[in-house]
Amino acid sequence: MDLNRFREIAKNKATENKKFLGALRKKNPRKLDDEFHSLHEEVFEETDCLTCANCCKTTSPIFYQTDIERVAKSLRQKPGEFIDQYLRVDEDNDYVLKSSPCPFLDSNNYCKVYTSRPKACREYPHTDRKKMAQILNLTYKNTLVCPAVLEIVERLKKIDL
Repeated sequence: MDLNRFREIAKNKATENKKFLGALRKKNPRKLDDEFHSLHEEVFEETDCLTCANCCKTTSPIFYQTDIERVAKSLRQKPGEFIDQYLRVDEDNDYVLKSSPCPFLDSNNYCKVYTSRPKACREYPHTDRKKMAQILNLTYKNTLVCPAVLEIVERLKKIDL
């Protein structure tokens, strides 16, 4: 995975993709979900996230209290220790990682806390969620982070919704 090339392509398509995804709000929500979910399955059959891990290298998930408790337990830490060591509060008052890449990402792009990872990581990149029309802004942002999301959007452009 050539992440530099991906970033260049994603940046060049950003305006077009923002406009396209914005227009999808007017489409039939059930059909939109069906198409997203179908393309999600198709693209992830061809995608090996371990060759990329750009999400883990560049962004932070939100850590909810249950996430903090689960990850802290897996690391044999108290939640307060985990927060002090790894997290900060962002501008939206959410707990996020202090730094990137994620401190739990190893040199082979494996997650050291995979079985206890946060909900946001479990659900990323969110292209198989219900009510996709409600998260099209997030989907746009994810086209700039995840090559699979960019590919899903590119394929979606070829479908008559």
